[in-house]
Amino acid sequence: MSKSQLNLTRIVLQDLWANKWMVLLALLVMLNAIAVVYTSHEGRKYTSQWDQLLQERDRLDIEWRNLLLEEQSRSEHSRITRIATKELNMNRPLPKDEVVVRVP
Repeated sequence: MSKSQLNLTRIVLQDLWANKWMVLLALLVMLNAIAVVYTSHEGRKYTSQWDQLLQERDRLDIEWRNLLLEEQSRSEHSRITRIATKELNMNRPLPKDEVVVRVP
């Protein structure tokens, strides 16, 4: 480096040191701006995930309701009686064929 470049560098550093509070404030403003951008991005990302989870919850709720309806229709007494009679050839026992078991 030449003498004029060293002299210029010294002048710049002295000027920066003389205005150290302004330089510090400028750096803090830049850091704050980066933090705002980062937190905005994270907030949007979490909002998007929240929306996806709400949609998944709604889908699962609908599926749960459909399963409850299916369970109710499959457990109706008349349906069970009809299947037992027709498909399994089961009949209700006569009163004379019933045996009562008593536990001591």
